[in-house]
Amino acid sequence: MEDEIKRGTAKRKSALVMEILQEKTTVAEASRSYDLPPSEIETWIDEAKRGMENALRANPLDIRELYEKQIKRLQEAYGEAMLELRARKKLQSLLGEDEK
Repeated sequence: MEDEIKRGTAKRKSALVMEILQEKTTVAEASRSYDLPPSEIETWIDEAKRGMENALRANPLDIRELYEKQIKRLQEAYGEAMLELRARKKLQSLLGEDEK
């Protein structure tokens, strides 16, 4: 199954995620067994949880809507970070501090 997981079909990934959710294995054990970074496996788990939550909604969103919502949240977070960065730079210039 090791080579199968590395190729990463949805069926194989979901099987591994289910094993982790059912506590048959851990992220660390799966990472070692399949030579995968733990962050990649954790991303699969997060995606599976989002998909499961959507599937159980009274009116599930389609995949496109889910991605559009996620993109919108990320764009908003990026915009806020840029505003904060600009404000900090402006404050530094007003206080006469050199950028480092």
